[in-house]
Amino acid sequence: MKLHASSFGEIEIDEENVLTFPEGIPGFEQYKKFVIINNPDEENPFDWLQSVDNEDLAFVIINPFFVFPDYDITIPESAIEKLKIKDETDVFVYTIVVVPENLEDMTTNLSGPIIINGREKLGKQVILEDNRYITKHYIFKKEESRGE
Repeated sequence: MKLHASSFGEIEIDEENVLTFPEGIPGFEQYKKFVIINNPDEENPFDWLQSVDNEDLAFVIINPFFVFPDYDITIPESAIEKLKIKDETDVFVYTIVVVPENLEDMTTNLSGPIIINGREKLGKQVILEDNRYITKHYIFKKEESRGE
């Protein structure tokens, strides 16, 4: 199927790759269908989560383990049920990136990962109850000491 995305122009996507977010993404609940557009530059870790329903809605995403190898989360049982996860090998984890004008200030939301069940083509942004992670972890800078 052809998808017109304002950031990419007209692109061809395989309908089998369309992901359903039954609850949408917080703040964008009305949009339920998304597709991941992989960066053609294999050296660049940033991809896009593009809405199929709204050509102007795309999120920059990253595999958080690429930047934070010690990222360690427990997916809540309610999310496991909603996403019909039966095997951890079906799970893909991404985080949404905020790209400001000064790229050194780029952050990613480690407390609200995007969890995808690749087998069922279901996705959900999960809000973690884990105080180790915040919504704005710097990607290119060292974290400021929090007095710990």
